[in-house]
Amino acid sequence: MSLVNEHPYDDIIDLPHQVSARHPQMPLADRAAQFSSFAALTGHEAAIQETARLTDAFVELDEDRKEELDEQLRLIKERQSQRPEIEVTCFRPDGKKAGGTYETIRGRVKKVDEYNRRVLLTDGTIIPVEYLYSIQAL
Repeated sequence: MSLVNEHPYDDIIDLPHQVSARHPQMPLADRAAQFSSFAALTGHEAAIQETARLTDAFVELDEDRKEELDEQLRLIKERQSQRPEIEVTCFRPDGKKAGGTYETIRGRVKKVDEYNRRVLLTDGTIIPVEYLYSIQAL
């Protein structure tokens, strides 16, 4: 019985390195570049930043607040031919995740559209009534 410790490549380990006659050798600088770092998780950093971005929850208004907003909208609608300037705080839903942000918008009223339940401003901004938090004529 032999106590020889054989490895799977013992038979080829001492053979000369084979060089292709057909294909030129790659320069060392190019060979090193193939092992340089790469972004294995493309978009991972952006996904982490998106997850960390905070959003506000939509506040459901009570009936008293809704009636108050309806009254203010009625008064503004009566004056809409004068293009009254208003300041509105409204909810803007986030397109990528749950929640959104509350923002204050200032502008001149073009139309209070009761049928579609929205306020149109002269600059083209459309504010759905369901997202109104407050409205004030200036």
